[in-house]
Amino acid sequence: MIELEKNYLVKYLPPNLEKCESKEVIDIYLPKEAIHPTLRIRKNGNNYEITKKEPITEEDASSQTEQTIPLKESEFLALSRVDGNRLSKIRYFYPYNNRIGEIGIFQEALSGLVLVDFEFKTPEEKESFKMPEFCLADVTQEEFLAGGMLCGKSYQDIEERLKKLSYSPIVIS
Repeated sequence: MIELEKNYLVKYLPPNLEKCESKEVIDIYLPKEAIHPTLRIRKNGNNYEITKKEPITEEDASSQTEQTIPLKESEFLALSRVDGNRLSKIRYFYPYNNRIGEIGIFQEALSGLVLVDFEFKTPEEKESFKMPEFCLADVTQEEFLAGGMLCGKSYQDIEERLKKLSYSPIVIS
């Protein structure tokens, strides 16, 4: 499968986000030693999967091949014992202009980071999409904000790079 998406840093949380469907996401990226691991074990609410995701070309991170295999909870629990880099977030499904933005509010060591991604069916849809007002910057091509690069890091590890994008942490009370 080919995934077409755009990713944005969130400037502020959009209105009524708390009323949107949400779920806890836990990602474990392998191998732990990889600079940018592409293999991920995921708890996605009550669903579990293993996914390999890689850009089609080095120049464009917005188009990726994605291969996903569903897992049983027991398989996820067994695989989750591996020594991989982890991250967790609460993902909200926010309706925006006939699309669903997946807003990820990162937890634990990455608290303060909020990203949103939008998926598209065609390259034309992707190219014509305009960044929402609640977003600060298109970070689709910013490799340091990819899940495989964020796993195992803290907000402090990426803070200087975020400041260069004029990002301020979003504090959730």
